[in-house]
Amino acid sequence: MNKKHWRIVVAGEGGQGVQLIGEILAESAFRAGKEAIYIPNFGVEQRGGVSIAMVQIAEQALGAPKFEKADILVPLSERAVERTLAYIKRDTFYIYEASAIAPPQLLDATVGIQAWETVAPEAFSLAVGSKPQAPSRPPADMGLMPDRTIGIPAAEIARAELKPRVFNIIILGAILVASGVLSLAMVQEGMLAKLGDKLRRDPELKQLNLRALDRGWAYVTEAVRRETNR
Repeated sequence: MNKKHWRIVVAGEGGQGVQLIGEILAESAFRAGKEAIYIPNFGVEQRGGVSIAMVQIAEQALGAPKFEKADILVPLSERAVERTLAYIKRDTFYIYEASAIAPPQLLDATVGIQAWETVAPEAFSLAVGSKPQAPSRPPADMGLMPDRTIGIPAAEIARAELKPRVFNIIILGAILVASGVLSLAMVQEGMLAKLGDKLRRDPELKQLNLRALDRGWAYVTEAVRRETNR
């Protein structure tokens, strides 16, 4: 998509790896020679609040670090939907978590890389999928454009095809398609730079994350193609 300035909001429960998505996007943009600003909003997520990552990517110098409306909005839970309603505009590209199971709560001691938004000390992966949830669809009255509203069952894909721990990296891949501002290769480079030490120590984990990034990208690429051909 031909756009020179992207404003991206990703929101979810504490422990879903939201902030890592923001950090990798900003790191990838910087390495690609673009301007980037990343603002974490941790709030009270460790006590049950919503974690928000705000990212701006542009070809030229950026001004104000905060913004009122998002070009891409990615809520990963029902509460995140409510918390981010104010960022919606008519042409916002809205990517929502469409799984019928709750996304994993990522624990650094368990997964090795994804989250410093730590929640319970139990190994979350044993319980992933045991708790149902409603997809984080946008409210019907928000007037969003149908061809810019995409659901991705990232939690289900992660559990069935990969590992629950890479849920957020699947989401990251989905965001790339919506913006088009960063290529898959650019974000692969940014992710490996951001997580380099841990991934170098564990080649299997490295491949797992690269596959997750590619899977999210491929899923939304196909979803957009279907909408375009309708």
